This record gives sequence, structure tokens and C-alpha cells, in this order.
Amino acid sequence: MKRVLVTGGAGFIGSHFVKRIIQADDVASVTVLDALTYAGHIENLGVAFLSEKLRFVHGDITDAALVEEVAAGHTAVVHFAAESHVDRSYAAADAFLSTNVLGTQNLLDAARRHDIERFVHVSTDEVYGPLPEGSATEASPLRPSVPYAAAKAASDLVALSAYQTHGVPVCVTRSSNNFGAYQYPEKIIPLFVTRLLSGEPVTLHGRGQHVRNWLHVEDNCQGIEQVLRGGIPGEVYNIGGGTDLTSRELTGHILSLCGADWDAVTYIPDRQANDIRYSMVWDKIASQLGYRPKRDFHESLAETADWYRRNPDRWAPLVAPLTRRVVGRSAAHV
Repeated sequence: MKRVLVTGGAGFIGSHFVKRIIQADDVASVTVLDALTYAGHIENLGVAFLSEKLRFVHGDITDAALVEEVAAGHTAVVHFAAESHVDRSYAAADAFLSTNVLGTQNLLDAARRHDIERFVHVSTDEVYGPLPEGSATEASPLRPSVPYAAAKAASDLVALSAYQTHGVPVCVTRSSNNFGAYQYPEKIIPLFVTRLLSGEPVTLHGRGQHVRNWLHVEDNCQGIEQVLRGGIPGEVYNIGGGTDLTSRELTGHILSLCGADWDAVTYIPDRQANDIRYSMVWDKIASQLGYRPKRDFHESLAETADWYRRNPDRWAPLVAPLTRRVVGRSAAHV
């Protein structure tokens, strides 16, 4: 029976994964280690928080002594905990390096000492950097443009080096942009939906030409579980297969779902180092592990917008201070 430690399990993607994996018959227990920073909330875990299988530990992965204590007795680690917002990384790169790199090293050290059988390090397609054309494979060079992506790329390399040096059974996953319910309203989909539902305008960088691949969070969690169960240690797995859209195209879909029109959109100068396009192939996880995304983008986006419409108590207190920082300065990161 698996005993799984999930770091960042009260965050957006982590909480979806916890709710998925805790239902597995071969999982005896799940421990969530989460610092409960601005983007992590106990409420994200829903009824999983009440499960007899779940143990919650409030703490930070930069606390090496705590990580050592919590890791004991587990058979697997799934590592989501990270500073993850590009705009924030411009002003606080040190925090991103501390959490994403040093925190990851703490987990790897503990995993080695406690003979963890599988360590899944969750990363992002942003480590590949901008690709005006073509698509990245798992063997493509890492060329991050911004402090967030650089810190994630560094943590990827630290994780893979632990496999090469110490035999820690690490797999790395890199997904495209996730969306779905419970996402903190600083990323473009929840920010635009909540602002438009509040009758507020939204802003687009440049002319809205930046291209991203949009993957429902449940599809990403499916892929992560498949890597947890069958991934080859020392390997990297891209998780994609969603829908490629420019930020303008995405905005059009969100406007329609929220009953708004283009009068609600303001264009602002592009942000420094705003990568024009991300793209990667995911043939490896498909051929080796049988991964196939299941969620239709348009249906899932409508479900996501409806969740925010039905749950204003979850986001309304967050949006006012956030949007005061965004209006006139920066749009959401995509």
C-alpha cells in the first residue's frame, strides 16, 4: 500500500491531485505538507480534508528539520510546492530560489535518507523558454526567460541530479498552462472571469498575441498519477494535449461566457520578457504510459467560469486587493 507525501497539496493543482489520489484503493494514506501562503487554502481540499486517510501538516519545505520529520514513513513524494507566479518573481526572485530550489533539495535529501520509492517533481513548460516555432521535447534545452521559470528549471536539474548522484527515484513532469476550479485569481482565466463577473475591465499585454496551451487541471493530475505509478526514474515527461490559443482568443471565449464584450478589454504595453509562445510535444507519456487528455476545452472552460459564478465567497475577498495592483500596471500572467 502506498503512503504518499504531497507538498503544496492545498494549492490549486496539488489539491486536485490529492482529491484524486486519496480515492485510490492502493493508497493507504496521504500527507499534505503546505505552508498555506496566499494561494493555498484548506478549503481547496474539500471533503478529502475529512478523509481518515489524510493527514495535514502546516509547514514550509524550506524547513529542513520539518521535511525530515514529515518524510519518514512514506513510500512516495509528489512535489507541487513552489512559488509560481511570474509577476511576483520579478520583485522577489530570492523567495522563488529559496522555495523552488532549496526547498526541493530538502525534500530530495529526506527522500534519500528515508528510501522513498518514487519521487515525482512537478514542473512547467516555461522552463523551455519561448519557441516562436516548433515544439520542445523532453530533451530540448532549458532556456527560461524569467526568474520563476529559471527557479523551476534549476529545481528540475537539482531533482534529476539526485537520481544521477544518489539514485533517488525521481521523475519530472512538465505541463502546459493549467486551468479549472479553485485557482487563485491572479492567473488569466480566474482573474478575467472574476473581474468580468464583478463588472470590472480586464487588461491584455501587447495585442494579445501570446500563445499558450491550455490543459484542464484534471488531465494534468491524471498524467502525474500515471508518472507516479509507471514513470521511469531519471526521466522527464511532458504533459500537454490541451488547446493552443492566443491570449486574445482566450479572452474572447471568457467574454462570451461572462456575458461581456470587447469594451471591457484594455490593451497595455507588453511586459518585459513576456515569452511569445510555449509549445511542447507529449508523445513520450502517451506512448510509454498511455496518457490521453480527456477534458474538452470549451466545456471545461464553461464549467470553470460557472464554478467562479457559483462561489463568490471563495474569491471576492481576494480580487479587490489583487486587481488594484494589476490595473494600469500589468495584466495576468499567461
